[in-house]
Amino acid sequence: MAKKREIEKAGPKNNQAKKPLETKNKPGNLPPGMKLPPGVKVFSFKLDPKRILIWFLIIFLVGTFLFQSQGPVPAGTKDISQVIQDIKDQKVQKVEIEGDTLLVKYSDSEIYNSRKESNVSFDEILANAGIDTASIKYMVVDQSFSKALVNILEIIVPVGLTGILFLWIFRQARGQQDSIFSFGRSGARLFAKGKQNLNFKDVAGVDEAKNELEEIVDFLKHPKKYRALGARTPKGVLLVGPAGCGKTLLAKAVAGEANVPFFSMAGSEFMEMLVGVGASRVRDLFKNAKKVAPAIIFIDEIDAIGRARGYGVGGGHDEREQTLNQILVEMDGFTPNDHVIVLAATNRGDLLDPALMRPGRFDRRVIIDMPDFEGRIAILKIHAKGKPFVEKLDWEKVAKRTVGFSGADLENMLNEAAILAARYDKKEISFNDIEEAATKVKLGPEKKRLQSDLDKKMTAYHEAGHAVVSYNLKNTDPVHRISIVSRGMALGYTLIPPKKDRLHVTKTYLVEKMASMMGGRAAEEVVFKELTTGASNDFLQATRIARDMVMEYGMSAVGPISLGPQVDITEWGKSYMEPTQISQEMQAKVDREVKKIVDIAYQTALAVLKRNRKSLDNIAKALLEKETMEQEEFEKIMKGK
Repeated sequence: MAKKREIEKAGPKNNQAKKPLETKNKPGNLPPGMKLPPGVKVFSFKLDPKRILIWFLIIFLVGTFLFQSQGPVPAGTKDISQVIQDIKDQKVQKVEIEGDTLLVKYSDSEIYNSRKESNVSFDEILANAGIDTASIKYMVVDQSFSKALVNILEIIVPVGLTGILFLWIFRQARGQQDSIFSFGRSGARLFAKGKQNLNFKDVAGVDEAKNELEEIVDFLKHPKKYRALGARTPKGVLLVGPAGCGKTLLAKAVAGEANVPFFSMAGSEFMEMLVGVGASRVRDLFKNAKKVAPAIIFIDEIDAIGRARGYGVGGGHDEREQTLNQILVEMDGFTPNDHVIVLAATNRGDLLDPALMRPGRFDRRVIIDMPDFEGRIAILKIHAKGKPFVEKLDWEKVAKRTVGFSGADLENMLNEAAILAARYDKKEISFNDIEEAATKVKLGPEKKRLQSDLDKKMTAYHEAGHAVVSYNLKNTDPVHRISIVSRGMALGYTLIPPKKDRLHVTKTYLVEKMASMMGGRAAEEVVFKELTTGASNDFLQATRIARDMVMEYGMSAVGPISLGPQVDITEWGKSYMEPTQISQEMQAKVDREVKKIVDIAYQTALAVLKRNRKSLDNIAKALLEKETMEQEEFEKIMKGK
C-alpha cells in the first residue's frame, strides 16, 4: 500500500502552519548523510497505470449498464397508423414515449416499436384520431440525465484511456525516473558504504593505479591532515587503459572503500531523447553530489561525451559539446566544487578535449597497462577463490602461459576452465583444463570440419612451417602448441606466446617474427610447389609489422621519421586525429621499404625450411597422426629424439 506523506513546516516568525509541501525523495532513496528538517514527514504515492485502466473500464461498463437501460426486446416495428388503429380496437395496454420513439405494449404481452413525427405530440395524434386520452395508458420517459451521462462517459473514457497509455509509455521510456517531467535528472546510481562488496584487496595487477586511488579515498576520509599542509582536494582522476584491464573494477573498489556517497553513471547516459538533456543531467548530478559532499562521481566511458570540441555535427550547438561544456564548468568554474571528486574511465584518452585534461579538472591521469608476470599471478589467485583446483597447481606456469592477457581475459579463462571440468564431471580443475580454456579464449572453440586428406596434409605442413622456422631462429619465442584442429576461422594454429614481458622490441626480433609468420607459405612452396589461400592472415599481420617499422619505428632506409597517424594540436588547443601528409614520392619509398622487409622475412623462412626439410616432414607426419602437439614433444622431434 502506498504511504501518505505530509510536510508541515512552521515559519520562523509565526506559528501558523504553511501549505503542505511535497518531497520527491522516498525515505529509502535519500543519500547517506541527508536528513529532513525537524517536523518534516515523508510520504510517497505510487501511480499504477494498470489499476487506473481497470477502474476506467469498470466505471464505463457500470455506467452503460445503469444509464443505458435496454428493457425488454421488442418483437418488431409497426407504423404509427397501425398503432392508432390498435388503440381504437383496445388491443394496446400501455405506451411508453421516449422522444419520437414509442414502445407499445399489447394486451397479449407483445411489444412493438413505432415512431411518431417529431413536431407532433402524442396527445395531438390521439386527438386527431378521435381517441380519448383517458382511454389509453401512456407515459413519457425522461432519460436526458442518463443520455448526458453516457455521452460524457463516451468522451471521457477514450480520452482517459489514451492518456493512461501515453503515461505508461513515458514511464517505460524513462526507466527509473520519478515522473514524466524528469528527463533532466541524472539518474546516476548511488552506492553507499556497505552497498558495494568489492574493495581494494579484490584488485590486483594495477598496484600503481590502486595506490593513487587509495590516496584519494584517504583524502576524503581524513581531509584535515592534508589541509594542514595546504593541499587541496584533487578535482578529478582519469583512468586510461585498454579494455579489460580493470578501470571499472577499480572504481567499484573505490565505492567499496570510501565512506562517502558514490555516484556512478556512463557517458552515454547523459544524452537521451531531448536536446539539452545532457547538460541538465550534468547539473543535476553535481548538484546531488554537492548536497552530500564529500562524494565521488564516476563517469564510465567518458570519451562518449568528452571528445575534442569543434568537429562534431552541428558546430558549437552540438548536443555532445553542450554536455561537455557543462562538465567543464561544474568541475572548475566560478561555483566552488570542494569535496566532490570525479573519477572517469576511457580507453581512448588521446581523443579527449584538452580543456578536460588540464589541471584543475582532471589533475591526475592514471595509466593502467596489461598486468605483468607478478600481476597475473595475483589476479589468478583472486579469481581462483571459490574454485577447486588440483593440489600444487603451478600458478607461475599459468602466468607464463598467459603473457598479454588482461585481467578480464584471466577471469574468463578460469571460468571457462571450470565449465570445461564440470562438463566432464571432474571434481577439480587441472592445468590441462586451464590450458584448453586459454586457447579457447584467444582462438575460439574447436570445430570438427570435414577435410580431405590433401587438405589435412596441407594444413599440417603449413603449421609445421611456422613452428620449424620459429624454432631455428635465435630471437623468436618458443613454440607452445601446434594443432591442425580447426578453431574459429583457422583450419589450424601454432601458438607462440611471448616468453616474457618485453619493454623493448628490437628490429631483429620483429624481422624474425615476420619470418615465422611466413613459414606457412614457405612450407607450401617447398613441399607442394603450390600456393594456397591459407596464408592470407599471415600476410596481413606481417605487412602491418613491416609498415609500422617503416612509418613509426624508423627501422628502414626511410630514416628515423614518423609518417603514421598522429594527434595534431592546433594553435587554438584543439586536438584531433589526422594522417600525416605524405608526398607521392615518399609514399612510393615507404611501399618499397615495406616490400623489401617482407621479402627478407619470406626468404629467411624459405632458407630455414630447405635446410630443415627432414624436421619439417617429421613434424607434419606427427601432426597428421595426433592432430595436436605440445612443446615438449615438438622439441624432442626437432632434436632428433
